Amino acid sequence: MQVSGKHILKYAVVIFSTLFTTILLFVAYSLLDFSAEQKSIPERVNIINDITQLNPIEVSEVVVPTSIEDIQKAISTTKGKISIGGGRYSQGGQIALDDHLHLDMRQFNQIVSFSPEQKEITVQSGIRWRDIQDIIDPEDLSIKIMQSYSNFTVGGSLSVNVHGRYMGEGPIIRSVKSLKLVLADGRVETASPAQNSELFYGVVGGYGGLGVIVEATLELVPNTKVARETAYMHIDEYRTFFQNAVKNDPSIVFHNADIYPPHYTHVNSVSWVKTDKPLTVTDRLIPRDTEYWWQPKATQFVAGSNFGKWVRQHVFEPILYSSEAVQWRNYEASYSVRELEPKNRTKSTYVLREYFVPVERFDHFSEKMADIFKKHEVNVLNVSIRHALPDTGSLLAWANEEVFAFVVYYRQGTSEQDKQAVRAWSREMIDAAISEGGTYYLPYQLHATSEQFHAAYPKANAFFALKKKIDPDNRFSNKLWEQHYTDELFSSGFHKD
Repeated sequence: MQVSGKHILKYAVVIFSTLFTTILLFVAYSLLDFSAEQKSIPERVNIINDITQLNPIEVSEVVVPTSIEDIQKAISTTKGKISIGGGRYSQGGQIALDDHLHLDMRQFNQIVSFSPEQKEITVQSGIRWRDIQDIIDPEDLSIKIMQSYSNFTVGGSLSVNVHGRYMGEGPIIRSVKSLKLVLADGRVETASPAQNSELFYGVVGGYGGLGVIVEATLELVPNTKVARETAYMHIDEYRTFFQNAVKNDPSIVFHNADIYPPHYTHVNSVSWVKTDKPLTVTDRLIPRDTEYWWQPKATQFVAGSNFGKWVRQHVFEPILYSSEAVQWRNYEASYSVRELEPKNRTKSTYVLREYFVPVERFDHFSEKMADIFKKHEVNVLNVSIRHALPDTGSLLAWANEEVFAFVVYYRQGTSEQDKQAVRAWSREMIDAAISEGGTYYLPYQLHATSEQFHAAYPKANAFFALKKKIDPDNRFSNKLWEQHYTDELFSSGFHKD
């Protein structure tokens, strides 16, 4: 069929009008005055809350250590339970416990040693990844495994056994050479895969339940230039695409694929590949003073309606990904969560969930996920697919085999009714993951039942047995362990798996 010039002009006018209208709507949305909603509530000293602002916890005292001796003193001069917090990005009370002592580790943040020749660095646990990047980038070195954002503390990252978008990698435990810990009796112990290995595999991913991580020695890798490659496809095509074009390509440094809500039928694969091409971004790291003006507003726009989600999928991102991007690995690893942070979280807030399923169960789980989100009308902004190799031995491993991670970013209201609605679909999602031989991630809202927790983490009782041995008085706790390491369980004992 031939298309006349008249029809081509007509289609061009429609496309241009749609794009122009979209831009006008976004600009108008961006200029709206939200000041009436933006009056923030001053944070009280003894109220510990996380980034979602959904979990305020009043502790009895906050200690801000700057030395190992400060930590030992805090332990020896108190008798109650102790919680540990860093960047406060865990989102369900994993960093605090009512009416007990809280260790705020953010000032315990020094470089202990750095050897560019050996490609390793030893740091105090309260240091943030970005501070490490500032030190290692001049030596053309990069962090081997970390989250996508650089604001997190090292201790917090180790406690939840994080992962990122790194191909051929997985949980951060795969890059940790050794740890130094302060235990409940004040002893300082070193743990590694070869020394005190039981302690090492309990502490990484142990959510502050065994002791205080005070130092970590981490493996580093060379910094390289990376170029962005994208591919848009139906979700049914992704697993085969990944197996054929991504998994065994050693040149790929970062990879993720975004599933577009609200239909969950298409994905955009994004890989960053080693390259010798000229840089399109000359900064080696994202400048610390970057002003994030449009990113939070774009997030609000997408969250505001299905039209915003359509615009993101069919207008914004096609334009964004149409241009070439070549930058340093460290630049791509230095994102700040400030680019996502709304001005206010009083009436609604942005939250994460994450689920892990064996790679061969990708299609089954993605179908179940879409059905649950549609049924409950969950306001999902994005589902990011990551790949991870198996954990090397953590007792609370979320990757006992090769898995895909489904990282769900969504908006929810802050009312009690909203929270109950999230609890309902969250439990359905956990059941869906478990039914596919997978698990759910523990740093988020504590909606899982104990039955779901033990089904997803079959070595939990081995972890609890270790805790009872090295923390016999249950000094180290938080909302997560208050839920699952109950007084009855603690008192009666249990069997190793």
